[in-house]
Amino acid sequence: MARNTPESSGLDGLIAKAKALATDENLDKAADAIKKVAPDKVDRHVDSAAEQAKKYND
Repeated sequence: MARNTPESSGLDGLIAKAKALATDENLDKAADAIKKVAPDKVDRHVDSAAEQAKKYND
């Protein structure tokens, strides 16, 4: 039976995948997609959340 490693399964694997996908470009794409469907009054909050998320990439 194969042994699961943190890199391939479980919470550690999920976190690693999320970190790999959370590039500044992908965060901008996600924010743009949210702003297309959300009311205009929340755009600044979406932008603020995206900028905060980008800080974790530094």
